Amino acid sequence: MNRPWIRGPRGRSERGSGTVLAAGLGMVLILVTSFVLLLAQSAVLASQSAAAADLAALAAADALRGVSAGEPCAVAAAVAARHDARLISCREGGDQSIEVRTQSTARSVLGPATGRARAGPPP
Repeated sequence: MNRPWIRGPRGRSERGSGTVLAAGLGMVLILVTSFVLLLAQSAVLASQSAAAADLAALAAADALRGVSAGEPCAVAAAVAARHDARLISCREGGDQSIEVRTQSTARSVLGPATGRARAGPPP
């Protein structure tokens, strides 16, 4: 079937407009996928940083109570370093509790991932 080109409202050819539309939708899909991957990367880094903070706080609480040897904040820093994080703050409470904050050494485009944990007897 031999059909003439479809003409728009002003007599202009619409040939190739589907290609432009498909290319535009492809670009939107790539951008959305990239954004979702960035969010997923940030979520993974936040989870790793939180796990490092949990483990560092538990190890520091053991050192604070005398269950293991060492100064609590130094122990927390060593445990955090083993889990690819660095200790940002370490604060001992009066009730044999300890609170630590860690930051992941791996960085995301969306910023650094941090974690916070407290270990010790219930507040």
